[in-house]
Amino acid sequence: MTKNRYSEAALRRLIESLTNPIAVVQEGRIRLANEAYVEMLGVGREEVEGRSFFDFLYPEDRARLLARYQQREQGMLKENAPRRYMLPPRPGVGPRELAVHVQEVELEDSGWAMLCNHLILGERPGELQVAERLVETSAELVAARSEDAVRRLVVEGLARANLTAHFLAHEGERFSEPGGVLSEEDGALGRRALAEGWPLFGPDQKPFTSVYLPIGTPPAEVLRASGGELTPAYGPVLALFAKVVGAALADARMLADVERGRWEMSVVAETARFIALPEPPSLDEFLSRLASLLGAEAAVLHVPVSSERDEWRLVARVGLDAALEKAFAVLEGPLPSEAPPRSVEPLGEEEARVWREASGARLGQGASVHLSQGGLRQGLLRVLRGPERPLGPDDLRLLGTLAELLMMLMDQHRLRVESARQLSDSRLLLDMARTTAATLEVASILDVASDFLVRLLDVSDCFIFLYDEQTNVLRGATASTTQRNAFRGASVSVADSPTLAARVARERQFIVLSDVSKHEDVARSELALRFRPKSMLGLPLTSREELIGVVVVADARRQRVFPPSLLELAEATCGQIALAIANARLYESLWASYAELAAARAEMVKRERLAALGELSAIVAHEVRNPLGVIFNAVASLRRLLNPNGDAAMLLDILAEESDRLNRMVSDLLDYTRPREPIRQPEDVARLLQDSVESAWGQQGSPSQVTTTIDVAEDLPRVPLDRRLIRQALVNVLVNAIQSMSSQGGVIRVSARRESHDGRPYLRTDVVDQGCGIPNELLHRVFEPFFTTKAQGTGLGLAVVKRIIEEHHGEVFLASTLGRGTVFSIRLPLSQPTSPP
Repeated sequence: MTKNRYSEAALRRLIESLTNPIAVVQEGRIRLANEAYVEMLGVGREEVEGRSFFDFLYPEDRARLLARYQQREQGMLKENAPRRYMLPPRPGVGPRELAVHVQEVELEDSGWAMLCNHLILGERPGELQVAERLVETSAELVAARSEDAVRRLVVEGLARANLTAHFLAHEGERFSEPGGVLSEEDGALGRRALAEGWPLFGPDQKPFTSVYLPIGTPPAEVLRASGGELTPAYGPVLALFAKVVGAALADARMLADVERGRWEMSVVAETARFIALPEPPSLDEFLSRLASLLGAEAAVLHVPVSSERDEWRLVARVGLDAALEKAFAVLEGPLPSEAPPRSVEPLGEEEARVWREASGARLGQGASVHLSQGGLRQGLLRVLRGPERPLGPDDLRLLGTLAELLMMLMDQHRLRVESARQLSDSRLLLDMARTTAATLEVASILDVASDFLVRLLDVSDCFIFLYDEQTNVLRGATASTTQRNAFRGASVSVADSPTLAARVARERQFIVLSDVSKHEDVARSELALRFRPKSMLGLPLTSREELIGVVVVADARRQRVFPPSLLELAEATCGQIALAIANARLYESLWASYAELAAARAEMVKRERLAALGELSAIVAHEVRNPLGVIFNAVASLRRLLNPNGDAAMLLDILAEESDRLNRMVSDLLDYTRPREPIRQPEDVARLLQDSVESAWGQQGSPSQVTTTIDVAEDLPRVPLDRRLIRQALVNVLVNAIQSMSSQGGVIRVSARRESHDGRPYLRTDVVDQGCGIPNELLHRVFEPFFTTKAQGTGLGLAVVKRIIEEHHGEVFLASTLGRGTVFSIRLPLSQPTSPP
């Protein structure tokens, strides 16, 4: 046949006229096929044309012929000798050997193609074909390293021999396969094959016949093979193949056992090194490793809440979502006095159902391990898998070994926690002793003690009340840091209050409330409603059989039982706190006595100095004012007689001005030294401020460049004070403010409002100017007598202000910014008694 050019229709007519099976292949696909080729394949034309030419070959022939085809397409293969290959069997027809001759043809619309002319050489015996495939499969089984690999190769090898295969497991009196339980007839045939130890052919059920092959090891397994034209003639070949499969499975199991043993040893050794690190892993980290080693989706560890309650608390978990973690946070169940040591058991049906429903069918198989020590359960470990993945015997054995290591890790954590707790308690006690020894302030001692007790007792909050013996009331002194501000100001009556603090004060002994909700009176108290504690412990603070106060510690996280050892430690600590408070109070009392003595002495010295200064001032005033009167009269007479002008008038003005300044100095000195007792009467603050501003304004000649504003709070009551003296103090301050602003002008703001200071109500008056300000290095001297920065000042104005305010039991202070102005502040008590009329 020559390389002629054909249309597709012409080429189809040509090959249909020939009786040999012929196919036209282009780019590896069958473009055209004649009726003989379609009949040879035994399928419809629509299933042939358009498909790959190599789909109809044995896999081993496919790779070889595909390579030759590619070489021919690339022009690298020129031989024209026919090639042989095997055509796979089909129902009713066994494998056939074909010879194919390839000729290149050209199609008008798509280029070159290959015309493949086939010659059927004949059929090969089915037994021989099966034997060849089984020999190939037996050779592949030598390299299989696992049971799954052996089974997969067996199924694939029998499939190449046109047989389907299933491994059947013998369970009791029945057989099962991956698809489910076999019929009774199939089960009987399987049992007979096992009993006889030889392939047993089932009844001929067209189009397939089944044969049951007993596997050598274990004897309870059968390989069922099914295929068309399967006859007893295949028996010897299949029996030999079954023995090969049995040997391969035995080798794979032995190899798997060895590998599993090595792996388990390495895993256990690695895990032992993991928990022996200087910083042991957390329980969650251990469970994460355990779940990974066992191929589990989740692992959880519960421990008993206490020896008195039948509850288990979740302490470690891996693989649980928030909903599952919440659902299994606490388990209720009996807590037996004895338990089997580290027994490993698969999950029961009921427990598996609970996990399956709770997880949405994500979990449903697994095992539990009861961790015990000394006959008592210390924990319950559960390892969980999906519903279709139970743990095998090897997994359960490894789980038991890992559970031993988990118990060791829990002991390590317990010892470390106990050691850390003892060390922490020792350090806390040492810190407490150092703190109480370093300070004698009750407030500082109580603040440190409250935070100390929170850490020592591992609670959420601590509240300390101090006892007021005069009113028989417990007053909130301090609390732990988080509740300190909210707690101050609380008070509890000792006589009739049902609160825990009052009960402790009355009974003078500690009281434990493990569950606050069971004590309605305490649960309804203000303290419980505000801070929501679940457990509470009250301890008295006593010194020399006298009640100093009460300590209440609360845990808002959980209900808990305070063990006797912790109660003894808490009582000892409260005794130390009570002793520190008593010593601090004694020191405060002694210090107050010394302070009162020092104040009385200072006041006496001050009065003596003022008396001496007053006597001297009176003498000086008498001696100075007489000549001053003569000078004033002489200046007035000279002006009347001479009617001076020019330099003479200027000199007389200077003489009069300096004489007036000297007279004012004498007056200021007398004001400062003259002993006075304020006459306090309720006064209108707004009117007092207005009079003071007008007086200061008039003294300074009503300067136009300086303005004032007055702001008085509406809620101010009438204040008990000496109107004349306070007006004098305010005028002195205002005059200073006006003088400081004489050059640049500005606004003086005067304000008055109520203020709380040291827990007492005060009248706060501020005078704010926009003057030049006072240097920082001079601020501490402004109230000293005779200190002034003015050319014509006496230095007594602010000293008089300070004395007047102190006589009213108030205080005066200032703040100044250079170049921006000064704020003078006067603070007077609102609760002073008035003077008798």
